Amino acid sequence: MGKTIGEQSTDLRIATFRLARRLRAEKADGELSDAHFSVLAGLHKHGEETLSALAEREGVSAPSMNRTVNSLEEWGYVERISDERDRRKVIVALTDSGHDTVKNTVKKRDRWLHQQLRGLSSEDRATLFAASELMRRLATQ
Repeated sequence: MGKTIGEQSTDLRIATFRLARRLRAEKADGELSDAHFSVLAGLHKHGEETLSALAEREGVSAPSMNRTVNSLEEWGYVERISDERDRRKVIVALTDSGHDTVKNTVKKRDRWLHQQLRGLSSEDRATLFAASELMRRLATQ
């Protein structure tokens, strides 16, 4: 007898989390937490932002984001810049080192996944590609 949809859901969830965890382990700076890297990647994608905008996008409190940005600034990945229009505001921007860390982490993750996919048959790769399209759809519902 086959698995129920509940059992299939559990299997898919576990497999997805395990793959995501394995991919997250591939990073240019092993000291960066997932939360730190998420902020760097967001700044890389969206450009410089205020601390409150970063906190809102990441779904954390402003004090928590301030601690994260303090660490990233100490490590040389971000810098704080005064907003030219409103001197009371501070803008958080990636440094060259921050941009490099994001790019190198993405390359490392892509390289790891490429190696894993090379070990699969073309049929299995096609199945995974089709599944990725379905997973993307599920994630946007």
